[in-house]
Amino acid sequence: MSLHTQYLESFLRSQFYMLRMDGPLPLPYRHYIAIMKLVKTGENNWSLPELVHAVVLLTHYHALASFVFGSGINPERDPEISNGFRLISVNNFCVCDLANDNSIENASLTGSNYGIVDSLSELEALMERMKRLQEERDDEEASQEEMTTRFEKEKKESLFVVSGDTFHSFPHSDFEDDMIVTSDVSRYIEDPGFGYEDFARRGEEHLPTFRAQDYTWENHGFSLVNRLYSDIGHLLDEKFRMVYNLTYNTMATHEDVDTTMLRRALFNYVHCMFGIRYDDYDYGEVNQLLERSLKVYIKTVTCYPERTTKRMYDSYWRQFKHSEKVHVNLLLMEARMQAELLYALRAITRHLT
Repeated sequence: MSLHTQYLESFLRSQFYMLRMDGPLPLPYRHYIAIMKLVKTGENNWSLPELVHAVVLLTHYHALASFVFGSGINPERDPEISNGFRLISVNNFCVCDLANDNSIENASLTGSNYGIVDSLSELEALMERMKRLQEERDDEEASQEEMTTRFEKEKKESLFVVSGDTFHSFPHSDFEDDMIVTSDVSRYIEDPGFGYEDFARRGEEHLPTFRAQDYTWENHGFSLVNRLYSDIGHLLDEKFRMVYNLTYNTMATHEDVDTTMLRRALFNYVHCMFGIRYDDYDYGEVNQLLERSLKVYIKTVTCYPERTTKRMYDSYWRQFKHSEKVHVNLLLMEARMQAELLYALRAITRHLT
């Protein structure tokens, strides 16, 4: 995160407030929930402020897991190493060094794992698509009916985007050699099989949609969380806005690039996977801007972070700097947190009314 200092400051402020400052939950409860990410281990009778505090902690650490695994801050199993684990590296550099040495900022440009010509052409093709989409947007806006159709199409397709450990989703050998490390935490939890499930089953005709306009963070979630857990709404809002607007106007070796379209596609695709729709967004842009390997990476990092591998990280946007891919992970992390918060806070609002 230190690659993006503005965001890091905002992140640390909100995390410190959740764990250390005045709040409804006692300090031991906060840390226990942070470690276990399970509210059901607490007492049966929770006040609404305590519940909101717990929800904020849960969503924060769920999302942080996506960033940790997505950025390679976890060991992968290696049969040639005595203890069976090695630190993940990015093109021969250990990720623990990436934030501390400017000379390896362009490590992703110099690796020999992929053909530079091919990855350069991918970058140019992406920039050309961005340019074309902007021109089409300026010329003619899609109708509401067309945008609804495009969202439903993208939502259904997201159910068929499988996580990285399902090897048949890629050409043979792309991820077949990856070994997924999963920690045995069964001794700490009542239901070891509990985990992410798609918001709808494949093949269902009418998939549920959460219309963002009916319950937005800005108009609904922010005020509720701030009322029941003082000041945390301001800190979360600052963090969401920071990562959404964060830009250096670069794409790999290109400068003076407006990346707004790309950042919004990443953020909205995560929400789309959770069934959340923005009426004013054309989801046709998602299909144009996010290649399939990136979609698989996003779904794995967002929904099954423990399955993420270095090869998946390397498989998309091969000409982009490591810091730019960390930026992607920050967007995915905050999009996941906001999506979970919206569902939880909407349920609490319904309970109150």
